[in-house]
This record gives sequence, structure tokens and C-alpha cells, in this order.
Amino acid sequence: MARGIYIHIPFCHQICNYCDFNKVFFKNQPVDEYIEALGEEMRMWASDYKDHKIETVFLGGGTPTALSPEQLQRLLSLIRMYIPMEHVTEFTSEANPDELTEEKLRVLYNGGVNRLSMGVQAFQEELLRNLGRTHSNEHVFETIKNARKIGFENISIDLMYGLPGQTMEQWKETLAYAFSLNLTHFSAYSLIVEPKTIFYNLMVKRKLSLPGEDLEAEMYDVLMEEMKKHGYHQYEISNFSKPGYPSIHNQIYWDNDEYAGFGAGAHGYMNGVRYSNIGPLKKYMEAISRGEKPIQQTHVETKQEKIEEELFLGLRKTAGVSKKHFYEKYQCTIENVYEEQLKDLLEKGLIEDDGDFVKLTRKGRFVGNEVFQQFLL
Repeated sequence: MARGIYIHIPFCHQICNYCDFNKVFFKNQPVDEYIEALGEEMRMWASDYKDHKIETVFLGGGTPTALSPEQLQRLLSLIRMYIPMEHVTEFTSEANPDELTEEKLRVLYNGGVNRLSMGVQAFQEELLRNLGRTHSNEHVFETIKNARKIGFENISIDLMYGLPGQTMEQWKETLAYAFSLNLTHFSAYSLIVEPKTIFYNLMVKRKLSLPGEDLEAEMYDVLMEEMKKHGYHQYEISNFSKPGYPSIHNQIYWDNDEYAGFGAGAHGYMNGVRYSNIGPLKKYMEAISRGEKPIQQTHVETKQEKIEEELFLGLRKTAGVSKKHFYEKYQCTIENVYEEQLKDLLEKGLIEDDGDFVKLTRKGRFVGNEVFQQFLL
């Protein structure tokens, strides 16, 4: 049963140098037609999940706030028309600080959005310029002030470390700025240079100066210490919240639970089947206009794959993987499946087992990906 809905808005006014998501420049795109196609896709699925208890809706991108107030309004009305909202407790929209006018904030708030997730990344102009970001610190402060005035309480910002040319002093300064905002939630990621990005092309030409692994690890260490000191609970490798404010939507992914994905290039997981939608806008919209679900690929998960995902997604959470829940879901114990791996990782001090949960140790968080690899059968 799907617990969440993800809706992809693939438009950006500016393409960031590190981004490998499915996105296009906003200019000269059939934005209004795309919104109507999204509505049609949601309508096609509506009968499939009318009995599902949907808890979260997440507008991602691209940049949902690249849309005009009128376009946002239309999108939100279509969502309310086709998605059962009675159990939705968290409705998030991603946002760029320099695009969130008071009018757009009001449209989002009146349309039921109760959580904002803003891409801030850093608080130094030169670093923002290198990333291809277009906002300034003033945009961030002003937007948060306006959002609170309109009624938003649950506001998260994304931060990044391990950036080209970034120093430890700059990272500490970014964190100090972030804490001064007194927000409910932070996501903080190390830069991963993905293929097909501007940064990747620069790296291949040896024109990208990245901090070394040691400095990146130190930055992560400082991040964890400072978040704890300022009263934020680390509930996942890269996510920190004030009590009562973890992202419910993201926890659906880490709990390996099901969700529907709508829009060009969106992914979903329904009835044990993982699927991805057609990426190119034109082809996505053509499929919809033919009355077809715009699915490009499907994969029926085997029990083994589900078990692997349960571990490498669940171990991202600070709470770890519940042994009781694992047994109820798969009718076998974690020890039955992973006896050798658990023994090895326990000896290395990378995981701990308190009898109820298997979880990463603090040491294990630094090499999370290496730990997760151990659980691929």
C-alpha cells in the first residue's frame, strides 16, 4: 500500500552545476500542458490507490517554485482533485529562495502545503556562484521571514559540504548562519560528482578542485557535533530535525515502504513493483495523450531484493533496522540471512546490535556506503 506521493516538476530557470535530476530550462517549455498531463496521470492512477492511506505528498524537481503563481494554483487544485488528502499530514514543496515571492508562498500555503524544503547549500557568494546557484543570503533570510509571516512553521534547508574550493572555516560559517535561522529541519549532503553534470565534465578535464576525503570526513564530524549541540536529532545519515519534525516522506523511502511517483522521469514503488516514468517531456506527454500510463520501466522485486533494500535503506536511519519488523515482513531473522556480514561488521565496530535493532555506529556513518555494500547478497 502506498504511503506517499512524489510529483516531479522538471523545470528550472537555472541548471545547477552538480544536478543530475531530470530537468529542463523553463523558457519555451510547454509548462501549462505539462501540468494538465500530470493531472491526467494522477487521474489514471486514482482508482488504483483510492483505498491507500496516503500520508505525504512531495513536490520535487527541478524546481516546483519555477512555476508562476497561477500554474502552482492549477497544480495544487489537480492534486486535491485526484489524490485522497484526508490522511495527509505532511505536504512538502521544494523551493529556491529567490523564486519564492509572497504571492507564491500564499498560493502554496492556501493549497495545503505545510512544509518547505529550500535549496540553500552554502552562505558564501563565491561557493554559490561555483554551484550555479542564483540566490543570495538576503533571499534566504527574506523568504524565511515571509514564509513564517504567512504561517509556515515547518521549514527545512539543504546544505552541502565537500564543495570545490570550500574550506573548513566556510563550512563552520555556513552552519552558524543556518543555526541563526532557528529552523525545524536540515538536510546536509557531501557533494557527489555525478556523470552528465557540469562538475563531472570539469573533473574529467582536471579543472575541479575538491577537498580531499579527510577534510570531507572532518566536515561531516563537525556537522554531527554542531547539530547535536544545537538541539537537532540526527535521525538519518544526512538529516537532522528538532523534536517532532523529521521528514515523514523521506522516512517512507528508508522504511522501504511503497509510494507513487508522478511526472516525467518520476520513480514509484507500488504493489512490489518498482517503476520509472518516461523522462523526456514530449514523450511523457504523448503517452498521456494516448491514454497510457507513461511508464518506461518496471521491475518486480524478488524477496532477496526486498531484503537487501530493507537493510541498506534501513541502516541509513539512526534507529536502524528493527529485527521484529524484519521478521514480520520476511518470515526470517536478519541473522538467518546475514550471519557472516553481521559478525564481520560488529567486529570492525561499524554496526551495533542491541537485541532489538541493528544500526550503524558513529564510526560506521563515515563509511555508510561500504557497510551497505555488505548486504548485497
